[in-house]
Amino acid sequence: MTDDTATTTDGPGGGTSLARAIGPKLLVFFIIGDILGTTIYALTGTVSERVGGALWLPFLLAFVVAFMTAFSYLELVGKYPAAAGAALYTNRAFRRPFLTFLVAFTVMCSGITSAASAAQAFGGRNLETIVGDLPGWVTPLVVVAFLVMLAVINFRGVGESVRINVVLTSIELLGLLIVIVLGGYAVLSGLGEPSRLTEFATSAPESSIFSEPAVLLAISSATALAFFAMVGFEDSVNMAEETVDPPKTFPRAMLVAMAVTATVYLVVALIASTLVPTEQLAEAESGALLRVVQTASPAFPAIVFAAITLFAVTNTALINMMMASRLLYGMANERIIPNVFGKVHPNRRTPWFAIVVTSALAIVLVLLLDISELGSMTSLLLLVVFTIVNVAVLVLRREPADHPHFKAPAGIPVVAAVLCAFLASPFSGRPPKEYLFAAVLIGLGVLLWAVNRAVVGRVDEFDPSRLGK
Repeated sequence: MTDDTATTTDGPGGGTSLARAIGPKLLVFFIIGDILGTTIYALTGTVSERVGGALWLPFLLAFVVAFMTAFSYLELVGKYPAAAGAALYTNRAFRRPFLTFLVAFTVMCSGITSAASAAQAFGGRNLETIVGDLPGWVTPLVVVAFLVMLAVINFRGVGESVRINVVLTSIELLGLLIVIVLGGYAVLSGLGEPSRLTEFATSAPESSIFSEPAVLLAISSATALAFFAMVGFEDSVNMAEETVDPPKTFPRAMLVAMAVTATVYLVVALIASTLVPTEQLAEAESGALLRVVQTASPAFPAIVFAAITLFAVTNTALINMMMASRLLYGMANERIIPNVFGKVHPNRRTPWFAIVVTSALAIVLVLLLDISELGSMTSLLLLVVFTIVNVAVLVLRREPADHPHFKAPAGIPVVAAVLCAFLASPFSGRPPKEYLFAAVLIGLGVLLWAVNRAVVGRVDEFDPSRLGK
């Protein structure tokens, strides 16, 4: 990537800040890598089950909502180019430490639920393609062992770099390109049934407490789940301090990356629904794309695509578990939760207690919820955060910046806030069970805040930019 010119700027106190080594092309690839992962590989079958043959529509609608929310993030990262994200924007807009904490804790919980959904995907059809059929009682053990393995890797420490992310992203893209090339050739050769692309599910999702027309409820429910496929773009703002000229670089890079990812998702969805009947995609569960590849080209070695899928979900899970444990550690360092969560191993120099706690929570979740519930709950948590960020950008327009920056088109943050709030609400067809588990997770955070306040005292200020460090 020849566009990356490393520079440094003065940090706080006159020290040296992070090197600005990420140029436009590298940033585009980084954002694509953040968005790609578990959802398209593991939840395509579930989305299809909810919406029917019109599998492409929920992904398109999810992209539109994410795209509008990205405008808010772009305005804020251009205005405040610091590595903090939603917690920083919430803090600057509302000046309420407890609300800032809740946003940061919600983001952390979304990392745990995302990793848990990846763990469920790891123990699914793709693993069985490689090792053979597994007895029902073995799968939970595999899933738990997977999370324990991630905890060990996390404990030992992983040297992350954006350039390594390029390699990992390339492998994940390879799997989707296999679907597109083999599936596209099969469709052009006359295989499949294009009429399925306009078919919708006619029964409302189970546990729905509302009675909208079945088709609308199917679309909104599937979109709420498919939104999980587009999350990840918001994490890129944490690279602001390492990006060359972020106010100028971020807008084009993020929008290009999201457009590329959405295009790939839509093409994959169109091919999947054309080649494989809805009931077969649903039955395949986390192996839906593997079913597409096998239908398009029976001679293609299934074990190769299954291995790529396992790699994709492993990469997603590890990144999310690292993020969750570092956020918990950062909260302890900022003295807003008990300092025991800030314990660092003397030799490995990793936040061992935070790793143990986040891993334990993920294990509990995978034993209690299935992959679609975990994926949908991740979407729920982040949609709540996105609603707050879309409101924050409007509030912060009263605070002028001392440099030129991107500004979201008028009205976009308002529409994005309303759509995010709708997709997070019960009106989108979400079952009450999701809200119960989300409330329990956030309730744990409130409990930690209350215990810490009783022991340490009131914390009126903390630095949101240090929460993930």
